[in-house]
Amino acid sequence: MSIFGRLGTLLKANINDMITKAEDPQKVLNQLVMDMQEQLIESKKMVAVAIADEKRLKKQLDEQIRLSQEWEKKAMMAIRAGNDELARQALQRKQEHDTQAADFQKHWESQAQATAQLRNVLMQLNNKIEEAKRKKNLLIARAQRAETQKKIQATMHGLADNSAFSAFDRMAEKVDRSEAEAEAQAELVEHMEGDDLARQFEKLEQTSGGDDALAALKAKMGLAPAAAPSISLTELEELEALTGAGAGSGEKGGTGF
Repeated sequence: MSIFGRLGTLLKANINDMITKAEDPQKVLNQLVMDMQEQLIESKKMVAVAIADEKRLKKQLDEQIRLSQEWEKKAMMAIRAGNDELARQALQRKQEHDTQAADFQKHWESQAQATAQLRNVLMQLNNKIEEAKRKKNLLIARAQRAETQKKIQATMHGLADNSAFSAFDRMAEKVDRSEAEAEAQAELVEHMEGDDLARQFEKLEQTSGGDDALAALKAKMGLAPAAAPSISLTELEELEALTGAGAGSGEKGGTGF
Protein backbone atom coordinates (compact mmCIF):
# COMPACT_ATOMS: atom_id res chain seq x y z
CA MET A 1 0.00 0.00 0.00
CA SER A 2 1.29 3.45 -0.93
CA ILE A 3 1.78 6.19 1.61
CA PHE A 4 -1.27 8.04 0.25
CA GLY A 5 -3.38 4.92 0.61
CA ARG A 6 -2.23 4.43 4.18
CA LEU A 7 -2.87 8.10 4.92
CA GLY A 8 -6.37 7.83 3.49
CA THR A 9 -7.09 4.74 5.59
CA LEU A 10 -5.81 6.52 8.70
CA LEU A 11 -7.98 9.57 8.00
CA LYS A 12 -11.04 7.38 7.46
CA ALA A 13 -10.34 5.48 10.68
CA ASN A 14 -9.96 8.70 12.68
CA ILE A 15 -13.10 10.21 11.16
CA ASN A 16 -15.13 7.06 11.86
CA ASP A 17 -13.83 7.02 15.42
CA MET A 18 -14.77 10.67 15.91
CA ILE A 19 -18.24 10.04 14.48
CA THR A 20 -18.73 7.01 16.69
CA LYS A 21 -17.73 8.94 19.81
CA ALA A 22 -19.93 11.90 18.83
CA GLU A 23 -23.02 9.75 18.27
CA ASP A 24 -25.77 10.39 20.77
CA PRO A 25 -28.05 7.31 20.93
CA GLN A 26 -31.14 9.37 21.65
CA LYS A 27 -30.55 11.76 18.74
CA VAL A 28 -29.56 8.97 16.36
CA LEU A 29 -32.61 6.85 17.26
CA ASN A 30 -34.95 9.82 16.85
CA GLN A 31 -33.42 10.59 13.47
CA LEU A 32 -33.71 6.95 12.37
CA VAL A 33 -37.38 6.88 13.29
CA MET A 34 -37.91 10.13 11.38
CA ASP A 35 -36.17 8.59 8.34
CA MET A 36 -38.39 5.52 8.64
CA GLN A 37 -41.47 7.74 8.78
CA GLU A 38 -40.34 9.52 5.62
CA GLN A 39 -39.77 6.18 3.91
CA LEU A 40 -43.24 5.09 5.01
CA ILE A 41 -44.76 8.24 3.52
CA GLU A 42 -42.95 7.66 0.22
CA SER A 43 -44.00 4.02 0.23
CA LYS A 44 -47.62 5.02 0.79
CA LYS A 45 -47.39 7.36 -2.19
CA MET A 46 -46.02 4.55 -4.37
CA VAL A 47 -48.72 2.16 -3.22
CA ALA A 48 -51.35 4.83 -3.88
CA VAL A 49 -50.03 5.22 -7.44
CA ALA A 50 -50.09 1.44 -7.91
CA ILE A 51 -53.68 1.27 -6.64
CA ALA A 52 -54.66 4.10 -8.99
CA ASP A 53 -53.08 2.22 -11.94
CA GLU A 54 -54.93 -0.92 -10.94
CA LYS A 55 -58.23 0.93 -10.83
CA ARG A 56 -57.53 2.60 -14.17
CA LEU A 57 -56.75 -0.74 -15.81
CA LYS A 58 -59.87 -2.26 -14.30
CA LYS A 59 -61.93 0.62 -15.59
CA GLN A 60 -60.46 0.21 -19.09
CA LEU A 61 -61.10 -3.54 -18.93
CA ASP A 62 -64.71 -2.99 -17.96
CA GLU A 63 -65.05 -0.45 -20.78
CA GLN A 64 -63.77 -2.95 -23.37
CA ILE A 65 -66.10 -5.62 -22.05
CA ARG A 66 -69.01 -3.20 -22.24
CA LEU A 67 -68.13 -2.23 -25.84
CA SER A 68 -67.77 -5.87 -26.81
CA GLN A 69 -71.22 -6.62 -25.44
CA GLU A 70 -72.65 -3.56 -27.16
CA TRP A 71 -71.29 -4.59 -30.60
CA GLU A 72 -72.57 -8.07 -30.03
CA LYS A 73 -76.05 -6.65 -29.53
CA LYS A 74 -75.67 -4.58 -32.73
CA ALA A 75 -74.64 -7.70 -34.65
CA MET A 76 -77.77 -9.47 -33.39
CA MET A 77 -79.86 -6.46 -34.42
CA ALA A 78 -78.32 -6.56 -37.91
CA ILE A 79 -79.07 -10.26 -38.21
CA ARG A 80 -82.70 -9.66 -37.26
CA ALA A 81 -82.78 -6.98 -39.89
CA GLY A 82 -81.44 -9.45 -42.45
CA ASN A 83 -78.22 -7.49 -42.97
CA ASP A 84 -75.53 -10.10 -42.56
CA GLU A 85 -72.76 -7.84 -43.86
CA LEU A 86 -73.51 -5.27 -41.19
CA ALA A 87 -73.65 -8.06 -38.65
CA ARG A 88 -70.18 -9.26 -39.76
CA GLN A 89 -68.77 -5.77 -39.32
CA ALA A 90 -70.31 -5.49 -35.88
CA LEU A 91 -68.86 -8.86 -34.91
CA GLN A 92 -65.47 -7.76 -36.21
CA ARG A 93 -65.66 -4.64 -34.03
CA LYS A 94 -66.72 -6.88 -31.11
CA GLN A 95 -63.65 -9.05 -31.68
CA GLU A 96 -61.37 -6.01 -31.52
CA HIS A 97 -62.81 -5.04 -28.14
CA ASP A 98 -62.53 -8.63 -26.93
CA THR A 99 -58.85 -8.62 -27.87
CA GLN A 100 -58.25 -5.34 -26.04
CA ALA A 101 -60.24 -6.60 -23.06
CA ALA A 102 -58.00 -9.69 -22.90
CA ASP A 103 -54.91 -7.47 -22.90
CA PHE A 104 -56.36 -5.22 -20.21
CA GLN A 105 -57.31 -8.34 -18.24
CA LYS A 106 -53.69 -9.49 -18.19
CA HIS A 107 -52.37 -6.05 -17.25
CA TRP A 108 -55.02 -5.59 -14.60
CA GLU A 109 -54.35 -8.98 -12.99
CA SER A 110 -50.61 -8.30 -12.99
CA GLN A 111 -51.14 -4.84 -11.54
CA ALA A 112 -53.56 -6.17 -8.91
CA GLN A 113 -50.99 -8.76 -7.84
CA ALA A 114 -48.24 -6.13 -7.63
CA THR A 115 -50.55 -3.82 -5.66
CA ALA A 116 -51.36 -6.58 -3.19
CA GLN A 117 -47.64 -7.22 -2.70
CA LEU A 118 -46.98 -3.52 -2.20
CA ARG A 119 -49.78 -3.32 0.35
CA ASN A 120 -48.27 -6.26 2.21
CA VAL A 121 -44.82 -4.66 2.17
CA LEU A 122 -46.31 -1.36 3.32
CA MET A 123 -48.05 -3.11 6.21
CA GLN A 124 -44.81 -4.85 7.21
CA LEU A 125 -42.92 -1.55 7.01
CA ASN A 126 -45.53 0.16 9.17
CA ASN A 127 -45.33 -2.66 11.75
CA LYS A 128 -41.55 -2.43 11.82
CA ILE A 129 -41.68 1.31 12.32
CA GLU A 130 -44.15 0.93 15.20
CA GLU A 131 -41.87 -1.69 16.73
CA ALA A 132 -38.88 0.59 16.21
CA LYS A 133 -40.74 3.36 18.05
CA ARG A 134 -41.35 1.09 21.01
CA LYS A 135 -37.76 -0.13 21.00
CA LYS A 136 -36.51 3.44 20.62
CA ASN A 137 -38.01 4.49 23.94
CA LEU A 138 -36.56 1.41 25.64
CA LEU A 139 -33.13 1.95 24.06
CA ILE A 140 -33.13 5.62 25.04
CA ALA A 141 -33.98 4.68 28.64
CA ARG A 142 -31.19 2.08 28.66
CA ALA A 143 -28.73 4.57 27.15
CA GLN A 144 -29.61 7.18 29.77
CA ARG A 145 -29.23 4.63 32.55
CA ALA A 146 -25.84 3.55 31.19
CA GLU A 147 -24.73 7.18 30.93
CA THR A 148 -25.80 7.78 34.53
CA GLN A 149 -23.85 4.74 35.68
CA LYS A 150 -20.79 5.97 33.80
CA LYS A 151 -21.03 9.37 35.49
CA ILE A 152 -21.38 7.74 38.92
CA GLN A 153 -18.38 5.50 38.25
CA ALA A 154 -16.38 8.51 37.04
CA THR A 155 -17.32 10.38 40.21
CA MET A 156 -16.27 7.46 42.38
CA HIS A 157 -13.02 7.18 40.45
CA GLY A 158 -12.41 10.90 40.92
CA LEU A 159 -12.96 10.59 44.64
CA ALA A 160 -10.50 7.71 44.77
CA ASP A 161 -7.93 9.66 42.79
CA ASN A 162 -8.25 12.69 45.10
CA SER A 163 -7.83 10.44 48.14
CA ALA A 164 -10.93 11.98 49.68
CA PHE A 165 -11.70 8.87 51.65
CA SER A 166 -8.10 8.57 52.77
CA ALA A 167 -8.15 12.18 53.94
CA PHE A 168 -11.42 11.52 55.76
CA ASP A 169 -9.91 8.53 57.54
CA ARG A 170 -6.82 10.57 58.36
CA MET A 171 -8.93 13.29 59.94
CA ALA A 172 -10.87 10.71 61.94
CA GLU A 173 -7.59 9.25 63.18
CA LYS A 174 -6.39 12.73 64.09
CA VAL A 175 -9.55 13.37 66.11
CA ASP A 176 -9.10 10.05 67.91
CA ARG A 177 -5.49 10.95 68.70
CA SER A 178 -6.51 14.38 70.00
CA GLU A 179 -9.15 12.82 72.26
CA ALA A 180 -6.60 10.31 73.59
CA GLU A 181 -4.12 13.11 74.31
CA ALA A 182 -6.79 15.13 76.11
CA GLU A 183 -7.71 12.13 78.25
CA ALA A 184 -4.04 11.47 79.03
CA GLN A 185 -3.50 15.09 80.07
CA ALA A 186 -6.57 14.95 82.32
CA GLU A 187 -5.30 11.78 83.99
CA LEU A 188 -1.86 13.34 84.40
CA VAL A 189 -3.28 16.46 86.07
CA GLU A 190 -5.40 14.36 88.41
CA HIS A 191 -2.38 12.23 89.33
CA MET A 192 -0.25 15.29 89.93
CA GLU A 193 -2.90 16.84 92.19
CA GLY A 194 -3.08 13.63 94.22
CA ASP A 195 0.70 13.49 94.58
CA ASP A 196 0.78 17.15 95.73
CA LEU A 197 -1.76 16.47 98.44
CA ALA A 198 0.22 13.48 99.63
CA ARG A 199 3.41 15.52 99.63
CA GLN A 200 1.73 18.22 101.73
CA PHE A 201 0.70 15.68 104.38
CA GLU A 202 4.15 14.11 104.30
CA LYS A 203 5.75 17.53 104.79
CA LEU A 204 3.36 18.24 107.63
CA GLU A 205 4.32 14.99 109.33
CA GLN A 206 8.01 15.71 108.89
CA THR A 207 7.57 19.24 110.32
CA SER A 208 5.53 17.95 113.24
CA GLY A 209 8.18 15.35 114.09
CA GLY A 210 10.96 17.95 113.99
CA ASP A 211 9.02 20.26 116.34
CA ASP A 212 8.48 17.46 118.81
CA ALA A 213 12.17 16.61 118.80
CA LEU A 214 13.09 20.25 119.31
CA ALA A 215 10.66 20.62 122.20
CA ALA A 216 12.00 17.47 123.85
CA LEU A 217 15.58 18.72 123.58
CA LYS A 218 14.64 22.10 125.12
CA ALA A 219 12.90 20.35 127.99
CA LYS A 220 15.97 18.20 128.63
CA MET A 221 18.16 21.30 128.75
CA GLY A 222 15.73 23.00 131.15
CA LEU A 223 14.99 25.73 128.67
CA ALA A 224 11.35 24.87 128.17
CA PRO A 225 8.72 22.92 130.05
CA ALA A 226 8.51 19.32 129.18
CA ALA A 227 5.91 18.54 126.66
CA ALA A 228 2.88 16.75 127.89
CA PRO A 229 3.08 13.13 126.96
CA SER A 230 0.76 12.19 124.20
CA ILE A 231 -2.15 10.01 125.25
CA SER A 232 -3.78 7.64 122.89
CA LEU A 233 -7.52 7.41 122.49
CA THR A 234 -7.68 4.15 124.46
CA GLU A 235 -5.66 5.59 127.33
CA LEU A 236 -7.87 8.68 127.36
CA GLU A 237 -11.00 6.57 127.68
CA GLU A 238 -9.45 4.54 130.55
CA LEU A 239 -8.45 7.76 132.32
CA GLU A 240 -11.94 9.18 132.01
CA ALA A 241 -13.35 5.91 133.39
CA LEU A 242 -11.02 6.02 136.41
CA THR A 243 -11.78 9.68 137.02
CA GLY A 244 -15.47 8.99 136.99
CA ALA A 245 -15.04 6.07 139.44
CA GLY A 246 -12.97 8.19 141.91
CA ALA A 247 -15.49 10.94 141.93
CA GLY A 248 -18.19 8.48 142.89
CA SER A 249 -16.16 7.13 145.86
CA GLY A 250 -15.48 10.63 147.29
CA GLU A 251 -19.12 11.50 147.32
CA LYS A 252 -19.92 8.29 149.13
CA GLY A 253 -17.23 8.88 151.80
CA GLY A 254 -18.38 12.41 152.42
CA THR A 255 -21.83 11.26 153.14
CA GLY A 256 -20.49 8.81 155.75
CA PHE A 257 -18.79 11.53 157.79
